[in-house]
Amino acid sequence: MGAKAEISWKGQTAEGLKREVYAQHVGNRWLFYEREKRFDVWQEVTEPPLEDWIELLDAVRRRINRRLLRPEEEKNIMKAIRERFPEAEL
Repeated sequence: MGAKAEISWKGQTAEGLKREVYAQHVGNRWLFYEREKRFDVWQEVTEPPLEDWIELLDAVRRRINRRLLRPEEEKNIMKAIRERFPEAEL
């Protein structure tokens, strides 16, 4: 995948705190990291919530439309979501 292997976005925690998230494609999996403020240290998120997976899926779909990622990456992420969140509506 090369240089496009990192996707980031901003959001909020369930408690309403701001957070930045980035997902990094390593091998055949995605690693998620978060921090509260710009100069905070990135912390790995070992069990990313469904919302983060959905954000990643949206971002990947946009990149596929712009021909920055291969279409099968969408299928890989959907499979990962279904394994972790069988009840999720995709």
